[in-house]
Formats: sequence, structure tokens, C-alpha cells
Amino acid sequence: MKDTAASSLCEVHFADPDLPPFRLRDLLAERVAAVPPGGAIDWVTYYFRDRRLAGELVRARRRGVRVRVTLERRPRTTRASAAVIGMLSGPDGLGRGLRLVSLPGIVWRPHLHEKLYCFSHPEPVAFIGSFNPSGDDPEEDPAVIGEIGDQDRGYNVLVGLRDPVLVETLLRHARRLHRAKGIGFYRFSRAANRAVAGRDTEIHFWPRVRPHPVARFLSRLGRGARIRIAASHIKGKPAVRALARLSRGGADVAVLAGPSLRRVPERSGEMLVRAGVRFRRVYHPSGLPMHDKFVLAEKEGRRWVAFGSFNWTARSFWLNHEIGAISTNERLFDAFAGRWDALAARGNGKDLS
Repeated sequence: MKDTAASSLCEVHFADPDLPPFRLRDLLAERVAAVPPGGAIDWVTYYFRDRRLAGELVRARRRGVRVRVTLERRPRTTRASAAVIGMLSGPDGLGRGLRLVSLPGIVWRPHLHEKLYCFSHPEPVAFIGSFNPSGDDPEEDPAVIGEIGDQDRGYNVLVGLRDPVLVETLLRHARRLHRAKGIGFYRFSRAANRAVAGRDTEIHFWPRVRPHPVARFLSRLGRGARIRIAASHIKGKPAVRALARLSRGGADVAVLAGPSLRRVPERSGEMLVRAGVRFRRVYHPSGLPMHDKFVLAEKEGRRWVAFGSFNWTARSFWLNHEIGAISTNERLFDAFAGRWDALAARGNGKDLS
């Protein structure tokens, strides 16, 4: 399986049960080590449990790198990041370079669900995708992995963007989140709802006042489009109905979903099948998670790929902080199409190709 693709503006890296474990963690560790004194590292992530990677960030700060990490304080598994928070907090860690965010909520609590890793050197790059460093080596709390899944060995992806416009946009976004006093108000600002276009890729941020950018884009393709969706989470009527409408509107829609019934309830799959969507779950014999989140769309010879941290859930649609991209980059499309084929080979049920 082709696991990387590169152009002058992007690169994509996959984690996979058939590849060595910790490859995305190691990718981030190598990037941290490559930043010299005077450089900068800016991260936003949901889970952070990898103490080796946390140690690399502390060492980077000690050698004179400006390190800023913005981390969800209370993820779904609340104790998950406690050890790394202990390492990074205080003057012997990152000091004020660590910010823990807890977003206010009345019924549902929003989460800082983004996965964003910006590096100033050896050349400016910003990685987005589905991977957060949620494992540890050695693993001292296997119960946590049982709850959130082994993302170092399962299916995951990071895309490195080097388009200067996109890198600068993502870097500004990371730093705004790190310093903003009222993140809950920032999400309603014009900046938080503005799409930023690079040469062949657009970046979108959630939550938003305006409609869901990926769902809106797909709905505009209409009859005759071919749409393939890999989704680790499909839950809640707004998200399921958005996918069902694509099929009822005349698009050929196929979904590869994660195996977890908590993340993709049986009812979600049943609703999609009734709407004409070809639905299949991706199982692994060791129970490793399918955590990919991407969309392949084709119509009349044109091709697009959408990817990022966003899930097809009500919380992700309306509440969470997320990052998504829609791209016409041919190499990115080909890489994700190869990924689709690999996932389909793991699927359970009839052929979706």
C-alpha cells in the first residue's frame, strides 16, 4: 500500500495495522527535534498521552524553541492526558507554553477536537488530520486505550501542508486559541467562519455560524456524483440525515465506518442503508480502531478530497472546535483513494467499489 505522497505543497502520512506502530508519533518527534533554537512549535490537540513526545517538546523548549501547546482539559476520557499535563505544566515543563482549554456548555460540552501541529523549521509546515498522540510507550494504563482505541496502531492520517497561505492561517489560528480569553466567543467571529483558500486547498474551521462546509459542498455536487466517505464516527440525526440526503439527491454514496457501536450506532447504519447508501464497517481482528476521517468526491472528471478532524456527529457539526480541508490536489486524492481501497479490503459485507 502506498502510504505517503508528496508534492511541493503537501505530504500525507498514514498509520495502519500493517505498518510499524508509532509511525505518526515518530513523525512528530522527528519534526520537533529538527526545530533549532529560535524556532517555534505550535500544537492544538484533543488527547495527549505520549510521554516520550512530551519529553521532546520539553527538550525543545530548553534549547530555545518557542513551544505552545493548547490541549483539551476535559476530553471524553477525562483522565487520559493527566500524566502528560503533569510533565508539561509548570516551569520545568512548558510553563506558560501549555494552555488547557475547557469550553463552556449547558447540555453538551463542546470539545477542542482539532489536531494541528505547526513547525517553523526546517521549513514551515502545518499538519492536520485525525491523529492525536493518545497512546504511550510503555503503556501504563491499558484501560484508557480500551476506551479510546489504539491510535498508534490503528488507521489514522496526518497531512502536512506547506502552502504558505495555509500554513500562516493555521499558525495564526493555533496562536489565537492559545492566547484567547474567550474561546467560546471566538467561534462566532468572522475569522472563525471564513474559508481560507490556498493554491489547491481550502481550510475551514468549526464550530460555525454558517452551514457545515463539507456537507454543503457535497450537496452542491448533486445527481451523478460519486461520493466515498470514511468515517470513524456517524451519530446523531443531523449528521446522518445530511449523508442520507446526498443519496436521495441522486449521488452514488458509499460509507466505510468504524466498528464501534458507540461511535457508529446500528441505527445510523440502518438509516443510511434505507436511504440507498452502501454501508460497511471496517473491522480489524485485533480490535484496532478505524480513525480515518475523509471524503472522496468525483463528478464529470473532477475530483476532490476532504479531510481533517471533523466527525459526522451532532457534536462535531455544531459544538466542537474542528479543522477541515477540501482539496483538488491530485496526489492527495490518489493517496486517499488508495487508502479507501485498503480500508474496503478490511470491510465486512458486500463490495463497495
